[in-house]
Amino acid sequence: MPFKRPFILTIAGLDPSNGAGLTADVKTFEKLKCYGLSVCTAITVQNDVDFKECHWTSLEMMKAQIEILFERFEIKFVKIGIVENWSILNRIIDLILIKNSEIKIILDPILKSSSNFEFHTDNVNEFDEILSKIYLLTPNYIEIENLYADKSIEATIAHIQSKTNIFLKGGHRSDKVGTDVLYLRNGKQFTFNSKAKNISEKHGSGCVLSSAITSYLSLEFPITKACFKGKRYTERFLRSNKSLLGYHV
Repeated sequence: MPFKRPFILTIAGLDPSNGAGLTADVKTFEKLKCYGLSVCTAITVQNDVDFKECHWTSLEMMKAQIEILFERFEIKFVKIGIVENWSILNRIIDLILIKNSEIKIILDPILKSSSNFEFHTDNVNEFDEILSKIYLLTPNYIEIENLYADKSIEATIAHIQSKTNIFLKGGHRSDKVGTDVLYLRNGKQFTFNSKAKNISEKHGSGCVLSSAITSYLSLEFPITKACFKGKRYTERFLRSNKSLLGYHV
């Protein structure tokens, strides 16, 4: 019998609480009837409220993990979370594109943990190169403000939109909290309003949202529908219970 579920590769960090990172991604993929493969970028020392340490995986080890997965599995979608810096991320993306030039990469540009541990402080020129190689960027408002320190949010969005698609997560915006906006490279724009009630903050909700969108894309939904369904999935996750660790329901 052929394997019926699409394979998705997540390249992300290991969170011992399993609320965020590659385990959160794989749980999301599994719930949405996809099969999650994973490459570990970092071993972190954290729980749902505190981030203490981050120990990065070597580039050589990540390349070896990527190589053996592509030898065995047909991978059409990759979701990427924390990586040590833009230079290493750029090299990882180049290897992925060598393996499959048509692959779609969804990048969740995690710049800082919820407890203010910073991941990226390096050259934005390298980030510009990355944008032209990915299919979708999924920043939140704090991240969009910090990707280009010399640009306004509007200018940053316009700059990124000229290179790739953006799904701007609205959980941190000062107005219309929970309203997300999809900016397509073709210039079109779609707004997704929140329908959720009785939601509560969750550790790793950004990871879950990006992974849900990637899952729906791998299930062959068009990008607008995938983003809509990914948002609704995440809202169910946010209202699953009152703690910081959500259930995949």
